[in-house]
Amino acid sequence: MTQIHATAIAIDEQGILLRGPSGSGKSDLALRLIEQGAQLISDDRVELLKKGNALVAFAPQPIEGLLEVRHLGIIKLQHLSATPIKLVVDLTSPEELDRMPKEASAEIDGIDVPLVRLSPFEHSAPAKVSLALAIALGHLERIE
Repeated sequence: MTQIHATAIAIDEQGILLRGPSGSGKSDLALRLIEQGAQLISDDRVELLKKGNALVAFAPQPIEGLLEVRHLGIIKLQHLSATPIKLVVDLTSPEELDRMPKEASAEIDGIDVPLVRLSPFEHSAPAKVSLALAIALGHLERIE
C-alpha cells in the first residue's frame, strides 16, 4: 500500500487521481467536478492499493469524506469508499502545457495509468477531465 499527496474523485465510479503540489488546485478542481456529479474518494492524501493490474484508491481513515474548501474550511461530503484509478491528471500552469500533447502514462507501483496534464483553474478544466477519462476508457478516440 502506498500513500501519496493527491486528491481522488470518481466519475461513474471510475477513479481519477489529481496530482500537484500544495496549492496547485487539486481540491478546487475536485470541487468543480463534484458539482457536476463526480464523487469524492479522498482529498489531500490518497491510499493506493495494488490489486492485480489495478490501483484501488481510498481515503486514509482520519480524512475519509472530508474536502478542504479554501475560504470555507473542511467540509464533510458523501463519498465513495474506494475505486480503481483509470486516469492520472497532473496539474500545472498553462505555460507548461503542450497544445497537442502526445499520449502519456504514469507508472505507479508498477502499473501504468493514462496521464494528462492540465491547468486546473481554466474554466474548461472539468470538461477536459471528463473527456480525458472517456478517452482513457476507450469511449472516445483521440487522433494524433
